[in-house]
Amino acid sequence: MAIRIIRQEGDEILKKKSREVDVIDEKIQVLIDDMIETMHKYNGVGLAAVQVGILKRVIVIDIYDDNGPIVLINPVITKTKGEQEVDEGCLSFPNKFAKVIRPKEVTAEYLDRNGKSKKIKAKDLLAQAICHEVDHLNGEVFVDKIIPGTLEYIEPENNK
Repeated sequence: MAIRIIRQEGDEILKKKSREVDVIDEKIQVLIDDMIETMHKYNGVGLAAVQVGILKRVIVIDIYDDNGPIVLINPVITKTKGEQEVDEGCLSFPNKFAKVIRPKEVTAEYLDRNGKSKKIKAKDLLAQAICHEVDHLNGEVFVDKIIPGTLEYIEPENNK
């Protein structure tokens, strides 16, 4: 396992659409393990493969609720319900936070890391994370969706 370099704001790859995963092979398994390790190192809730420079439709999410990380390959949001105004940040936009409107609940279909077809119903933070990461796969970043006037830059602790 390895910590991958997270692509940052301004990197053109973040605006590109990711491709479907055709085969879940050893390379994809290594990518998944590296993404989980990288997400945990930077205290992220989610990470899309594009954020580590790989244009594949793979996301990992961990809302730190004792269920461990969730791996979604080729995720498709099939249903949304309600809306919530949430504070959001992104590992590709360090120390930037803003308010975004996201669905309160989502249903998504995806493949797990073993290639098994799954469906997830999520609400609140998990729904938010799924939407945020699926946006990445489509070349969309949260700063394009923020409620105007809510973007904040929080100075990192070690720079104070």
